Amino acid sequence: MSSHTESSYAEILRQEIESALGSAVQFNADCPDRLREAVRYSLLAPGKRLRPALVLAACELCGVPENNVPDDLPSKFRQRAMPAACAVEMIHAYSLIHDDLPAMDNDDLRRGLPTCHRKFDEATAILAGDALLALAFEMIGNLTPPELAGRCCKELALAAGACQLVGGQMEDMLREEQIGKTEWTMERMQHVHHRKTGALMRAALKLGGMIAGASEPQLAALDEFGKHFGLAFQITDDLLDALGDEEMVGKRLRKDAKMQKWSYPHFLGIEGAKQAAENAVSDAEKALAVFGQENGQDSIPLQTLRDWVRRLPSRVF
Repeated sequence: MSSHTESSYAEILRQEIESALGSAVQFNADCPDRLREAVRYSLLAPGKRLRPALVLAACELCGVPENNVPDDLPSKFRQRAMPAACAVEMIHAYSLIHDDLPAMDNDDLRRGLPTCHRKFDEATAILAGDALLALAFEMIGNLTPPELAGRCCKELALAAGACQLVGGQMEDMLREEQIGKTEWTMERMQHVHHRKTGALMRAALKLGGMIAGASEPQLAALDEFGKHFGLAFQITDDLLDALGDEEMVGKRLRKDAKMQKWSYPHFLGIEGAKQAAENAVSDAEKALAVFGQENGQDSIPLQTLRDWVRRLPSRVF
């Protein structure tokens, strides 16, 4: 991997993920064409593939260094972790389909394209999300040995379940119903965001580490990095809603203030939110200190994880 740079490495990950996702949603003749089309439309829509890339980078970071691997060939660590990477992206895509529904956030634009229920219809969108959720755990089942598949299945299910991703979305909806009735603090908002946004990122990193056979200190460091990475991501996402350009971002903006949704700019102001993002980036970088150098320099996966978190604030400022 010594021949890689961070940018070329990130592009290799993206290309391998795109190929694997496309293959995973071919389906046989028993899948109705409309459902197949809706699933592929939502999963394969243009995106950064950040969450699956976190799985692959974490796996290689914790794995045995591989030198002299040609840039056009996948490493054994990326091959081993790819089912989990695909599963994480499927969970993410399913959650976006359902979050966009009229009963939830009622969005009509996602990644610069009509949302699934706008492109097709509401019932098809619900079923496409259901199909992706099931397919995610089918992908995890492809991991070997079976004991690893079981551990990874549990990790992903916890992150996607009632106390994390789904629970965070539920509490966010309840907050909207209780505007003016209950005091909502920034600490409570953070608790929701750690579940709704951060849980899947933390799971992605831990899955990569688990597949590589990471040590407990390494897994703890990945989890801590994911916690602060998710926080930095959420703060910059809130800032994007307040300051971003819809055409560049690819979704409707200015919704937080209009719908009285809580956000970091709401509690901290724009400048305070920017500083909070920088603090989260710094804390994320510190969490990676446990990972040593390879041949006197940081490995490409380690450099890449640092680069990704450092670049989050540049989405806005």
